[in-house]
Amino acid sequence: MNTGVLALLSILPIIAVGIFLVGLRWPASKAMPISYIIAVLLALFVWKVPGAVVTAASINGLVVAATLLYIIFGAILLLNTLQESGGIKTIRQGFIGISPDRRIQVIIIAWLFGSFIEGSAGFGTPAAVAVPLLVGLGFPAMAAVVAGMVIQSTPVSFGAVGTPILVGVQSGLAADASITDNFLTLVTMIGGRVSILHAIVGTLIPLFVVAIMTRYFGKNKSFSEGIKVWKFALFAAFAMTIPYVIVANLLGPEFPSMIGGLVGLIIVVTAAKKGFLMPPKEEYWDFDEQSKWDPEWTGSIEIKDISHKSGNMSMVRAWTPYILVGLFLVLTRLEALPLLDLVQAWTVSFPNLLGTDISASFQPLYLPGTVFVVVSLLTFLIHQMDFTGYKRAWSHSAKTMVAASTALVFTVPMVQVFLNSGGGAAGYAGMPIELANGVASLTGDFWPLFSSLIGGVGAFIAGSNTISNMMFSLFQYDVGAQIGVNAPWIVALQAVGGAAGNMICVHNVVAASAVVGLVGKEGDIIRKTFIPFVYYVTMAGALGYSIVWTAEKGIFNIGTVIVSVIGILAIYVIATNHKRTNVVTVNKPIKSVK
Repeated sequence: MNTGVLALLSILPIIAVGIFLVGLRWPASKAMPISYIIAVLLALFVWKVPGAVVTAASINGLVVAATLLYIIFGAILLLNTLQESGGIKTIRQGFIGISPDRRIQVIIIAWLFGSFIEGSAGFGTPAAVAVPLLVGLGFPAMAAVVAGMVIQSTPVSFGAVGTPILVGVQSGLAADASITDNFLTLVTMIGGRVSILHAIVGTLIPLFVVAIMTRYFGKNKSFSEGIKVWKFALFAAFAMTIPYVIVANLLGPEFPSMIGGLVGLIIVVTAAKKGFLMPPKEEYWDFDEQSKWDPEWTGSIEIKDISHKSGNMSMVRAWTPYILVGLFLVLTRLEALPLLDLVQAWTVSFPNLLGTDISASFQPLYLPGTVFVVVSLLTFLIHQMDFTGYKRAWSHSAKTMVAASTALVFTVPMVQVFLNSGGGAAGYAGMPIELANGVASLTGDFWPLFSSLIGGVGAFIAGSNTISNMMFSLFQYDVGAQIGVNAPWIVALQAVGGAAGNMICVHNVVAASAVVGLVGKEGDIIRKTFIPFVYYVTMAGALGYSIVWTAEKGIFNIGTVIVSVIGILAIYVIATNHKRTNVVTVNKPIKSVK
């Protein structure tokens, strides 16, 4: 069977997701079983993978799904604990003190706080922290999830203390010892290039977040209302990406997102309190009255305006649980500290499932879910909660988690079958590699334009930038060498695309939605995050093409043209936005927030 046919067959499970989940807007609980069945049939009858391997891969997927559900439960529990204690009400009042403008709030929480949490823990944890916090502040559940997914791009390559680079890229390249004798040096250099690409492409991500929010969830359904805070959005972008690039190129891949997010948070919050680049009070933006929201936006978790039993809670006390989450995630993930060995000491493993090479394992104490549960228990004491309210938090959290289980028990096993489809009797490479081979055979010298897309597709399928990098880094390096360009730049494009793929990854969307009780709307969310995903992989690919081919093909190559067109379009949209906003204001007055 030729490369083109194999590539077409390999993409069928993805096409099924596109048709049923995104196109027909089926809930993931109905669409993902179809995708799983297609992947199983392809593995068994085309790739001729033994049934024991397919079953073992599915079992491994169930184990991974269980760990995700544990993280979801922990995140929901922390949110419900803070709601019952009155902490959420105090935090909400604190953000109103910084700015009641929802555009400012979403940039601070999703982009900056989310980047810090991503750098600390990775693996979807920012959505589990930032998304419920946004809902607690009064955001529609769907708006919070979309914001949480869109920022799952720029900080992701250096998430979990650099895991996608140090583990993903290094493990992928290490399969070929002929590349270099020192993989760490090569990987560190690639990480520096990844940071440069991300910093350039990611500059517009905060602006995407606010524009999408005002367009889909605002009273006037206007992109312009979001673009109007472009100065603040770009300021917040640079406040994170400048230290991010410096750290990546001077210290290595472990800390760029963590330090970039933290430094940016300090700079931007301080500047916002002083009114720097803030919109005038008469132009503060808020959602419409909740009674007028589309019912599709609202999850099953209802945020109630509960006060602390003393009637008042200090801001420091209210924020302490989130401070502890960030602190515990950092302390349990730094190799220089003894806590990492302690939390990784207990491993539950299921080696060689059904006699295959597939093993399943997890480390209960290392999972972010454990941090959330521990912080919830500490919050019970710190906020001096009554037992009745805390019991209610546990009960509501368990019910919300169960609603997400149906989607995940098919989504993750489908991913594992897809990833473990190589080595069958048909002699084909695994489905992800055959798919990449098909694209590479069609593109030739234009491969740099598509290398980020392949990374994104890998993350979309696997739900992980790390796994995408493990699958495709060596493949990307080899293709780069074959077409005669600087191969490490091609691997960097793979890592950037793999990060962007998290924006549309099904099981990340399912997990983020479940945290706020928004189940069954996964397709609608992906439709809204697909535009920034396309921007990200297109801009990164064009930028990479320009970098690797300029010396040979000159500065006026197709990559430079695409980058220039995107840049000019962005400048035009921002420059002409004032006129469009005035038209909206005349026709549909914006309600001021007082």
